[in-house]
Amino acid sequence: MEQYFHSVELNAEMCCGCTNCLKRCPTEAIRVHGGKARILNERCIDCGECIRICPHHAKRAHSSKMEELQGFRYNVAIPAPALFGQFNGLDNLDYVLTGLKKIGFDSVFEVSRAAELVSEATRRLIKENKLKKPIISSACPAVVRLIKIRFPELCDNVLPLLAPIEVAAKIARAEAMEASGLSSEEIGVFFITPCPAKVTEIHSPNCIEKSQVNGAIAISSIYPELAHAMDHLDVSEVEPIAQSGLLGIGWATSGGEAAAMLGDKYLAADGIENVIRVLEELEDERIHDVEFIELNACAGGCVGGVLTVENPYVAQARIHNLRKYLPVSLNHIEGRSIDDMCWSDELTFDADIFRLDEDLGKAMEMMTRLESIYGDLPKLDCGSCGAPTCRALAEDIVKGKAKETDCIHKLKAKIQIVYDQLKNTI
Repeated sequence: MEQYFHSVELNAEMCCGCTNCLKRCPTEAIRVHGGKARILNERCIDCGECIRICPHHAKRAHSSKMEELQGFRYNVAIPAPALFGQFNGLDNLDYVLTGLKKIGFDSVFEVSRAAELVSEATRRLIKENKLKKPIISSACPAVVRLIKIRFPELCDNVLPLLAPIEVAAKIARAEAMEASGLSSEEIGVFFITPCPAKVTEIHSPNCIEKSQVNGAIAISSIYPELAHAMDHLDVSEVEPIAQSGLLGIGWATSGGEAAAMLGDKYLAADGIENVIRVLEELEDERIHDVEFIELNACAGGCVGGVLTVENPYVAQARIHNLRKYLPVSLNHIEGRSIDDMCWSDELTFDADIFRLDEDLGKAMEMMTRLESIYGDLPKLDCGSCGAPTCRALAEDIVKGKAKETDCIHKLKAKIQIVYDQLKNTI
């Protein structure tokens, strides 16, 4: 079974077993037993919904710390465009970028620059009619992993291009090596991330062997120091660093990537429930006359990530206002190969995640028993048993991880039988 790093962590001491996360998880990756939640590593997509919904703050996201910069001789920040939506009254990207240099980075390369390159590459591939349509964006790693786990038939529809963070990291690393004269190993490239899924993608990337990014620092953790540095910037200190247009900055919000296709045959959806609804309709072939589909697991797009600090809709409004001051696009593929932006491996379904047993014969027997158990369950999907659905409980039972009396309705029925038997003996 595939193993990969998880950025979402559970603090069992703070968990009260309330089942809020259980009901919210889009891949049924959480169980509650003994009054504590447990995350099934093989199913978790690190979308952060459990962090968002937990009233006890028992879920948290692991990310890099600024102290990790000390492990390199030269450090590059590659900020997500969502970072720019965190600051009120911002009309110049250079304030944020210069602020990043003030707090310890040697240089900065906007991910929005790479987003413009990915957008242009996508437009070319659509024009060449080389991809299976409708094309699903590969920018949101939580969505890509969701497709891999729940909608494997749609794997071939996912755009086989690197996400902008990887394209940005490649270019930024090459430029840093040229500017500093240092080797690649001496250069640290750190993504300023709005969500835990991108942290996971760096440590365990989809469809490439190794990420070019050395670490991901949460916007929420870097924000106080960065805001303080920006507040103390003199106008004369602001460096002319920014090289992004409105197309790249627009990737921060839902619909931004789709709008960069410069056409009208696109669809954009945000929020994990809406994403699932679109994927279900795609799987059932109920969506037509659409060439490109942008899906973001977080409401509002990347500005809605759980590692941001600002209300996503306020941040979205700030991004739209900021775009008014920018040219359309400042980055183009000229002199670069689209092949350098393509995946090195195919996106495939990991069947081991749902395999009941390594032995096929035994797995078939377990499936037969699962269906029988499920048939006797109430189909209420109440979550009281510690599993998200009755079918998930049936699966846990055949795997030996639960018992039928974990279902309170089955337990009540058994208690009633015992009570009736005792009553008849009196």
